[in-house]
Amino acid sequence: MLPGTFHLATGGTGGDAFARAVVVLGALLVLGALLSGVTRRSFLAMTPVFVVAGFALGRGGLEVLHFSATSEFVTDVATVALIVLLFRDGLEVEAELLQKAWRLPARKLAVALPITCGVVAVVTKAVTDLSWTEAFLVGALLSPTDPVLSSGVVTNPRVPRLVRHSLNLESGLNDGLSLAPVLALVMVLADSSGFVWWRFVLQDVGFGLVFGVGLGLLAALLMPRGRSLQHSIPAHQQSLFALGVAFATYGVTVLPPHGNGLISVFVCAITLGIRRPDIGRAFEQRADDIVEIAKLGVFVVFGSLLTLGGLFQDGAATVVIAFTALLVARPLGVVIALAGTGTGRVEQAFMAWFGPRGVATMAFSLLVVSADVGPAGERIFDIAAFCVVCSILAHGLTDTPGVGWIARRTTEKGQPSGST
Repeated sequence: MLPGTFHLATGGTGGDAFARAVVVLGALLVLGALLSGVTRRSFLAMTPVFVVAGFALGRGGLEVLHFSATSEFVTDVATVALIVLLFRDGLEVEAELLQKAWRLPARKLAVALPITCGVVAVVTKAVTDLSWTEAFLVGALLSPTDPVLSSGVVTNPRVPRLVRHSLNLESGLNDGLSLAPVLALVMVLADSSGFVWWRFVLQDVGFGLVFGVGLGLLAALLMPRGRSLQHSIPAHQQSLFALGVAFATYGVTVLPPHGNGLISVFVCAITLGIRRPDIGRAFEQRADDIVEIAKLGVFVVFGSLLTLGGLFQDGAATVVIAFTALLVARPLGVVIALAGTGTGRVEQAFMAWFGPRGVATMAFSLLVVSADVGPAGERIFDIAAFCVVCSILAHGLTDTPGVGWIARRTTEKGQPSGST
């Protein structure tokens, strides 16, 4: 766990701090509810609103909210959001598509992810004075796509099933896969002696997969089936059971022998959803409120950490890196990864664009700031934060029109929305 403390307001008592936090949370929930009808009918999205609100109330604005980037609280908020979103998205994975359409996400994870990391690292080295290790750390931070920002796309039935499935599996697994090189590079920069990167990666990913499958199967067996389930356990308790499984899976996995909790949560959700679709349906029907609160919390906290001076600390170089990550590295990696798969240009373009950077990049960047990696830590965090802000704005404002675009184009080709 990362060291540090947090406080919510300058001056005043602990009661004042809590009261201000509650006021902000309540006001933004009310705002989100009132604007929900508008966002459904337009290109607007609530995520950018939450980030801007956090910025206005945080260090870069009115200073009502004060959070430390090195505090346990900030990291925990990001982790909780990832657990909830990864588990919900894992339950969305369909057994049929997992068996028949695993090649697209597998190729993107095996090919597009390292290409994205490498291209971003090379450009970072070219436009800054960071070392190669630090540049590859920037590349690793900006490689994973975000299940929080992409959730509106992967759960929209207007998007073809194959595209939704591919993006969902990719965003669910690449967070955990990217954490391994991030931690490895941080340990190298921190001069950790005795660190063996390949052993760490095998342990990190391997235990994550094993615990995910094992705990998912155990959870499926623990819950009664059939009529006994209907008569003894109401649907809302089934939903709480699933949520408890999500958090327990993460906690058990990250304890010794220290597997990857994010991979474990996503794999557990896939396993549970396939073995017990009834539990998955109960959770999905009641998870919207939890998901929205998690998204609200993490993006408001993230916005409160930002300052204009920090975002533009490296000037034009930061803009070049963000441009490369969003508009060059990701599309190039996807095109190369999907070459020869028969995937249409429309689907490739959609998947190339909807690779947003968000919670995972934020959480991993906070790890970098908290580690003893020297003065470059703050710079790396600010570069990653700028890219996340650009992604939140760009992808948050284009998800609705993007869904409409691919729905029209696939329908024109004779492929109805929601089909394979």
